[in-house]
Amino acid sequence: MDLRKLQKLVVSALEDIKGRDIEVLNTAKLTSLFDRIVIATGDSNRQVKALARNVQEKVAEAGGEVLSIEGEENGEWVLVDLGDIVVHVMQPAVRAHYNLEELWAARPAKRKALAEEDGAAA
Repeated sequence: MDLRKLQKLVVSALEDIKGRDIEVLNTAKLTSLFDRIVIATGDSNRQVKALARNVQEKVAEAGGEVLSIEGEENGEWVLVDLGDIVVHVMQPAVRAHYNLEELWAARPAKRKALAEEDGAAA
């Protein structure tokens, strides 16, 4: 399935179940494992599970492949691996704690500025 079509499908599936703060991160230049990360927030275990399930169902209906799903038992953080796209559905506290957006953001200028500050302090 085309990456753009898959991405639209995932975002639409998350919006259908009222997923909040949906973010799509382009990771193509950061890793060869996948091209996009989609992160969404669900307010309860039940909603997080429903969001992940809806993504899985919509992708399967469209002929896409779901490689694996992790975290459904707990419902605080469910990962749906679609190959080119990895979907993270998280409760607000878990999302704030792990801060995947910052972890996967490519900001070399910020790292360079921090290194220069550390060198100036020494």
